[in-house]
Amino acid sequence: MPPSWQDRPVPSYRVSLAVGLLQPGVDPADVLPAAADAARELTTVEAYDVGVVRGRARITVRFDAPDDAAAHRVADAVQERVDALADTFGGQLTRRWGNRWHAA
Repeated sequence: MPPSWQDRPVPSYRVSLAVGLLQPGVDPADVLPAAADAARELTTVEAYDVGVVRGRARITVRFDAPDDAAAHRVADAVQERVDALADTFGGQLTRRWGNRWHAA
């Protein structure tokens, strides 16, 4: 008998956004926690971090979701929250398959 959907592991996703100019009065230290909080309101956040890619700040929030549609809702919430704080560009949602990340 095949395993039920409850027995399958929940897929892992990540949303990445390049962050540009901050809105007036926004503390740079508040952007990443706000992004993680936006995802946390909808699902379990596995990890989050900020890095520099090609000379630009990039935030990444990794989370679980039952399917691509739900993951897109989380990614949209993260994007919306960060857009209120700063200019963003290059948003990308990926899903983990094995040890690689692929567009969701």
